[in-house]
Amino acid sequence: MITNTELENKGNQFPSKIIGFEKDVDKLYFSTDNDVILQLTVVRDSLLRFRYTTVGNFDNDFSYAITKYASTGYNKLEIEENEDCYIVITSKLRCEISKESLRISLFDVKDGVLINEDEIGFHWEESYQYGGNIVKMSKVSNDGESYYGLGDKPNHLNLKGKRYNNWVTDSYAYGKDTDPIYKAIPFYTGLHHDKAYGIFFDNTFKTSFDFAQERRNVTSFWAQGGEMNYYFFYGPKMSDVVESYTDLTGKPHELPPLWALGFHQCKWSYYPESKVKEITSTFRKLEIPCDAIYLDIDYMDGFRCFTWNKEYFPDPKGMVKELKEQGFKTVAIIDPGIKIDKDYSVFKEALEKDYFCKRADGPYMKGKVWPGECYFPDFTNPEVRDWWSGLFKELIEEIGIKGVWNDMNEPAVMEVPNKTFPDDVRHDYDGNPCSHRKAHNVYGMQMARATYQGLKKYSYPKRPFVITRAAYSGTQRYTSTWTGDNVATWEHLWIANIQAQRLAMSGFSFAGSDIGGFAEQPQGELFTRWIQLGVFHPFFRVHSSGDHGDQEPWAFDEDVTDIVRKFIEIRYQLLPYLYTAFYNYADHGTPILKSLVLYDQEDVHTHYRTDEFIFGEQILACPVLEPNAKGRRMYVPRGNWYDYWTDEIVKGGKEMWVDSDIDSMPIFIKEGTVIPKYPIQQYVGEKNIDEITLEIYYKKGKESSELYSDANDGFDYKKGRYSLRTFKLTGRTKELIINQHKEGKFITPYETFKIKVHGLPFEIGEIQIDNEKIPLNHLVSNGTSSFVVDKNFSELHIISK
Repeated sequence: MITNTELENKGNQFPSKIIGFEKDVDKLYFSTDNDVILQLTVVRDSLLRFRYTTVGNFDNDFSYAITKYASTGYNKLEIEENEDCYIVITSKLRCEISKESLRISLFDVKDGVLINEDEIGFHWEESYQYGGNIVKMSKVSNDGESYYGLGDKPNHLNLKGKRYNNWVTDSYAYGKDTDPIYKAIPFYTGLHHDKAYGIFFDNTFKTSFDFAQERRNVTSFWAQGGEMNYYFFYGPKMSDVVESYTDLTGKPHELPPLWALGFHQCKWSYYPESKVKEITSTFRKLEIPCDAIYLDIDYMDGFRCFTWNKEYFPDPKGMVKELKEQGFKTVAIIDPGIKIDKDYSVFKEALEKDYFCKRADGPYMKGKVWPGECYFPDFTNPEVRDWWSGLFKELIEEIGIKGVWNDMNEPAVMEVPNKTFPDDVRHDYDGNPCSHRKAHNVYGMQMARATYQGLKKYSYPKRPFVITRAAYSGTQRYTSTWTGDNVATWEHLWIANIQAQRLAMSGFSFAGSDIGGFAEQPQGELFTRWIQLGVFHPFFRVHSSGDHGDQEPWAFDEDVTDIVRKFIEIRYQLLPYLYTAFYNYADHGTPILKSLVLYDQEDVHTHYRTDEFIFGEQILACPVLEPNAKGRRMYVPRGNWYDYWTDEIVKGGKEMWVDSDIDSMPIFIKEGTVIPKYPIQQYVGEKNIDEITLEIYYKKGKESSELYSDANDGFDYKKGRYSLRTFKLTGRTKELIINQHKEGKFITPYETFKIKVHGLPFEIGEIQIDNEKIPLNHLVSNGTSSFVVDKNFSELHIISK
């Protein structure tokens, strides 16, 4: 006889005491008497992985986020046991695991300082609706602790006191407090008492993070399903934490082609062909540099992917070729929704091969997007990804499209309350079948991955260029990104600045915003200020919704056009500097943008700064974010900095007023820096560059700078055909010495450096190149001394009179 039919709602459950310990090389297993197992993996001395199960065994260990190229290995591993805890010691960390509760405490092994500790620690709640567990973790929030990261959150850089969700969402015209939006990057950096650590919660279900909001001394994170599986990174420098996370989840698989770092113009939509040509010819006529023109959804036949509207674009191959001759690379949009149309070859093939996502009970997932009713490929199936990558053959190899832009890949579905697939949709998940609850956050990532594979195949021997709107941790391996459908407001200019910085400290540097705003119409002043900011974002693109008006550099008044041209020209001059920063990002995982806290965490004044940031290693930029401004107050980090416009030297470590009318922007150069510059070009490759300018900013003391060069496209650089020049500057009261060291087999097309020296405190009496005097009659001096030297000098010695 049944006496009770109600579920036993147990609430939160906790591990009990440890009853068993096993070691398997780098994996340590701690078992409790209520079937909880903690698997602690020592990945590196400063990187530990904590993985929990509540049922006595682990599921298949699979992650889209972790790259197979991640660094592993450690120098020390000792395990001790005392009455209260097990102790795991590496050369960087001391980890204590409580025998009573399985709670974790992590210490700096050198000075014994507590870095991070569990509050309640791991706990869980049974998910009666779906099965499995809601998994939870709570940790102590220390006095003065700050938090950074989580990808594209459009709010204050410091996350302290806030709560966020990670569920990739189409968020048209989002605002400062909108959450969630387009990306799910469940990684954050904590900083307290000048020690930084990172936590990456590798769980693709909907995750939530509370940074001491609900309880001021507790930070916590939890997921609606899956495992409690997180990685702990130790710095103690914040930059080391970010680089370590980027190494684990993947650096870009290759450098972008140099043209992808130029200026891009986009609109929803440029059509027909005559309109596209009108835009491109105006750029060339007005001599405003531009490298890429975009085709939004109207280039397609009824919004069917991989088709062309023959009325608007009767000869796409001819048009793309003509644009290429003018220096324009054509980028086309591709969405995931495939129109239900029995006469449409892509639909027919996917249907025959059973490549579309299905609902739990068998029917295909149907949703409305731009073409009308659509089915959606399951990009978590490797066979589907291979098929999708093959669809790019005509677009890339035959027509000549140079880049592909993935949009609507959250996946976005129109006219349904949740804006996306229902939870019950099934996915292959690379042989680990699951529901959309688990696959949702990686759907866009896997579409971008398939797109990347197609472009890499059909663009070869050139490098692929892909852009995605939706992303999960690790997407930076395949693609660039932008921050989605923003608005033409001053608040959104502030948001764009924050988002690019936050993405960079979340491992995703190749990012930018829709300059000028996607929705609504900017005034000329806002557009100008946004261009000024965009110059210092790795991805530099104007994009707008066409129903609001024109948003080209000449769409405002002549003054705006002239200022915008001036700043785009600055971007093109700085391309070798930015390309060098990209080399360091792809090679070392070094963020291209550095918030001031990432640049100098020891200075507590940086912990809550939002506006100022370091571009590359040595340029300080600060956008003007208010209308009618003739300048602004800004914080200049510690050290001495040259005003880019006046060469005035400013002592940092303080807030100060900087004059900056509409034709200017606060830009400073770190003293001792060598900044490489190209001549102004209308597009990458327009000129054969036979000389690079080196802008040298004097410093009393020592400083090091780099210049990376290769063929600007292709893969020869991976075979050693690159040039990496290191310039070591030594400044003294009456002399300046620049030592150059070069590595790599690439023979650069430039033969000479034009040397421009700023801030020299003495009059030049003698110049020696590799111990040989050169005549001073070529020396040009009007505040800045300049002369030309051979590119292969080893030592440049400038001596006072």
